[in-house]
Amino acid sequence: MKKVIALADAVERIPEGAVLMIGGFTGIGAPMRLIDELVRQRRSALTIITNDTGRPNVGVGKLISERLVSRVITSHIGLNPDTQKQMIAGEIEVELVPQGTLAERIRAGGFGLGGVLTLTGLGTLVEQGKATVDVDGETFLLEKPLRADFALVAAKRADHGGNLEYAFTARNFNPLMAMAATTVIAEADEIVPVGVIPPDVVVTPNVVVDHLVAKERRHG
Repeated sequence: MKKVIALADAVERIPEGAVLMIGGFTGIGAPMRLIDELVRQRRSALTIITNDTGRPNVGVGKLISERLVSRVITSHIGLNPDTQKQMIAGEIEVELVPQGTLAERIRAGGFGLGGVLTLTGLGTLVEQGKATVDVDGETFLLEKPLRADFALVAAKRADHGGNLEYAFTARNFNPLMAMAATTVIAEADEIVPVGVIPPDVVVTPNVVVDHLVAKERRHG
């Protein structure tokens, strides 16, 4: 299968109401071109699983500001007043998840686990509506795994086969999300021939990447 496709073609595969995992941390390491194209194509009623909702019109925040998101599962909305306003107005559903728990729920989804047992959130609002499990006399909160229809990830380099290398902050959620979605769409700062990226630097192997967004010349 040809993995390198045009940006518009990649986003056309995402239907209205899709569940998306989007990598990045306060906008850093997020797939900016894919987010911009989602806005351009007006994909709406999206459910977004992401570490945070960025800032207004920055990163995932663009999708929030354009009112294309109906539900978000995230660990932090404090930097984005647009998310807060829409949540208070009942225009967007927000599920706040402790950051470590969010990462582990995504990992559990990617590795086919039945959930995560954690002490985090026990005895707080986070516990409401969730099961608990006793292990050797200690009670844990059961957090269910997360999966998505699509994972949109950003890499530092990709090769034409779809192997991905990350840098710095982009390493935290992008690799996890690439394992936990039915379809993985990646964008990279640079696309190089197969063999240029050393094998021990590849974090996401090509077998889990369905589409790689081509580098396109920008005007203006």
